[in-house]
Amino acid sequence: MDTTGILDEALERLHATGPERNGWLTNHAPMAVEALARHGHAAAVHRWLDAYAPKLEEAPAPYAPVTAANWREALGDPARITDWTRHFARELADRPWREVLAEWWPRLLPGIAGGATHPVIRTGHAVRTLLAPGGGTAPRRAELAHALGYWAARHQPLPPLAPLAAAPDAAAALGAVPAVPRQEGGIRERLAQLSGFPVWGEAPDPDAARALLGELVTAATHRYATHGHGEPIMLVHAATAPNAVLRALPALPRALWAPSLAAAWRASAAVTAAYTPREAAGYAPAGLAPEEVFARAAAHGDDHTIKFTDTALDVGDPVALAAAVRSVELNPPVL
Repeated sequence: MDTTGILDEALERLHATGPERNGWLTNHAPMAVEALARHGHAAAVHRWLDAYAPKLEEAPAPYAPVTAANWREALGDPARITDWTRHFARELADRPWREVLAEWWPRLLPGIAGGATHPVIRTGHAVRTLLAPGGGTAPRRAELAHALGYWAARHQPLPPLAPLAAAPDAAAALGAVPAVPRQEGGIRERLAQLSGFPVWGEAPDPDAARALLGELVTAATHRYATHGHGEPIMLVHAATAPNAVLRALPALPRALWAPSLAAAWRASAAVTAAYTPREAAGYAPAGLAPEEVFARAAAHGDDHTIKFTDTALDVGDPVALAAAVRSVELNPPVL
């Protein structure tokens, strides 16, 4: 983990910018620089950020403050992004960050797929920095405010879903997710077509929920090795979204772990349904150590590739490393 202060410097740079660009595309920089710093590439953070900076835009103008009385009507309103960020900044200035997270997590979980799952992913990266030794710095608390604010503004529940035949494990469940009928358009148009998911992930206790969530992250990461070609950028989120939830569990009350698993399953299945290809493809073993795989992703420079490789290293097995290398091959390089 970065102990040089570079990550905090980068976050401070980024907090002058908004979470989106070109109307709805996500600003991935906070997540990518956190992953770079996490894996020993802090020295490359500012150079990477300099290359990414032309994509960034200023934060939207505020509209009206979010309060305890009106937050429900502001939930899911992207015009209130700055209002929501300021709300969470006030909350985090007055209370411990874990307390704020525990209060808002169950409110935000139903909208986990909003913003193409980027808000929950950003939240997972932010929580990881705060859980690190010495992590409770002002820029990292501010990053949590930005992440939660983005999630609240882009909060969007999935349509009603019918339960389909139960699956024995996460890999089988992902394999049984029916593709949306029209594999075209943006993610919002695709998610509107969802009809049902296989039954999977019922946990009798918090520890079982955590284990099943880890199984889901592993299955989704492995699946990218054979199915990532269907949409190399978007399909990374089938793994990175549930992994963001997994990273947040240690900061949450155990009573929230089972609902978190259920929401993570819906998010991963939704992305899979929206972009899964008709046919699987082969892949070659990575033949590299984990640090070499991440170095390849960092040199490649694509933000999605960096974030997916970060998740693949959490899984850590040979198939996950091969999937990370596959993401390097499939996504266009940036640096």
